[in-house]
Amino acid sequence: MLKKIIALLFITLSVHTVQSQELQAKVSVLAQQIGTTVNPKIFTTLQSQLTDLINNRRWSKATFLPQEKIQCSFLLNITSVVEDNVYKATLTIQAARPVYDAMYQSALINYQDADLTFKYIEYQPVEFNENRVQGTDPLSGNLTATIAFYIYTILGLDFDSFSPKGGQAFFQSMQNIVTNAPDSRNISGWKSFDGSRNRYWLASNLNDVKYNIIHDIIYTYYRSGLDYLYSDEATAREKILDALTKLERFNKENPGTMFPSFFLQNRSDELAGIFTKADPLTKAKALQLLLQLDIGNSDKYNAALK
Repeated sequence: MLKKIIALLFITLSVHTVQSQELQAKVSVLAQQIGTTVNPKIFTTLQSQLTDLINNRRWSKATFLPQEKIQCSFLLNITSVVEDNVYKATLTIQAARPVYDAMYQSALINYQDADLTFKYIEYQPVEFNENRVQGTDPLSGNLTATIAFYIYTILGLDFDSFSPKGGQAFFQSMQNIVTNAPDSRNISGWKSFDGSRNRYWLASNLNDVKYNIIHDIIYTYYRSGLDYLYSDEATAREKILDALTKLERFNKENPGTMFPSFFLQNRSDELAGIFTKADPLTKAKALQLLLQLDIGNSDKYNAALK
């Protein structure tokens, strides 16, 4: 894959040289929780429109070969009807990038946003405009603004994982959406006071210069660590351990920040597998870090690494 090969050979990569859209997304819109109160065909139409928006719009100046497209999924689960044509939903976003020289993909993001309210009338335009984030109606624009926000998150994390601070332009696009986000009484997730784990705080963590170590953690974990796991196992584990050490230090120095739990979400199997065959000292260091960073999976780490 040209994108991946170039990134691996030239760590300063910031552009690609062939043309194609960036994402290959599977989009699902589920509405079982609201029963038969709304014609299900509406959500089939919405699913088709969102698929077209995500996969066929150009989200950057970068270009990709078809086989280089980032594999991802967006699951929009309608949970309730707020009023006519206005819905509350959760949005689950998943994306992964390939590990060099392996038939394996490592998660970039595996996250559920439970803070989404939007308006949709069947066949209304489903579009996103950087210069008019909320569109002509805040509630209608909230869906596409949220989708665009996580697309830029995926792109930023992907580029960061191949090149030091390679995702900066995309993280800035996230911040632009937050700054100009739709605003109405039913909309939340874009403000600092809406909660401690939301779009506002994710964009803040990824853009704040005080937190630049985040980008070093991402690059070290993927490019310096995982990408060498099948050619130089011991060195790769050292680099992954280094990334975890930096993450643990960041967590101690910045308690309550969103990034550590965001990064570790559903990563426990991968981490346990990486260190299971490590030497005793490396295994012990990894166990100590993981028990501090990811308490919810302590039983899994103890079983695998003790």
